This record gives sequence, C-alpha cells and structure tokens, in this order.
Amino acid sequence: MNALLIQFAVSAVAVALMVALAAWGTRGRARPALDEATARRWLADEFPGRAIDGLWLASDGKGAIAKSGDDALVLSRMGVGYAARRVAWVKAEAATVKDGRVRIPLADVAAPRAVLAMAAWPPKEFSA
Repeated sequence: MNALLIQFAVSAVAVALMVALAAWGTRGRARPALDEATARRWLADEFPGRAIDGLWLASDGKGAIAKSGDDALVLSRMGVGYAARRVAWVKAEAATVKDGRVRIPLADVAAPRAVLAMAAWPPKEFSA
C-alpha cells in the first residue's frame, strides 16, 4: 500500500510539472509597440498600391488607422499579430469613442471590431 501512495505522489508531481511547463510555454512575449514605419509596412503588405493620406497610431501602440482616399485602413492587434481591414472613411470617422477608445465595427466574424486607444478622434484635418 505504501508503494502505491509513493507511485501516486510521484505521478501527481510529474503531472503538475507538465501542467506548469505547458502554462509557461504558452505565455507570449510582449510585442513591441507599433511605430509609424512598421504600420506603413503592414499596410503596404496588406493593401498594395494604396496611397496613405494620413496615419494615426493608437496611443498604446496596439493599432493604427490610415486614410486612403474614401477608405480607412484599420490595423488592430488580434492575438500575436494584426488584423488589417478596410472600411469606409465615413464609418471610421463616425466610430464611437468611449473611455478614450475608438470602437470601429468591422462586420467580420474573425475581427468583429477594432478597439484602439486614440488621444483624439476623429482627426481635425480630415473631419467633414
């Protein structure tokens, strides 16, 4: 009976170590804040040939909004990468702002909305 308890205890410790290792291994590294050059590179990759009339970075570095003609190109952090979506500029400009965060509905199952921390929205130079 004593041998069974020792075997059970060793097994329990081994399982606990495996769970701890799995939990530690799934922790992601913090991504660096999005800067203007990186945002422009992401937008150029996702929307080739689109001219950018203006670019606004989120204050926490987790996204950006760019104006390209009548469209808004939205980058928002989703998981370990960024989701890039195109919406009408009018829709992005009219997005709700609550607690210093702009909420732009994207109408996409994979990325239902972009929530970006912006100091001021909409930008004065492009407001209607």
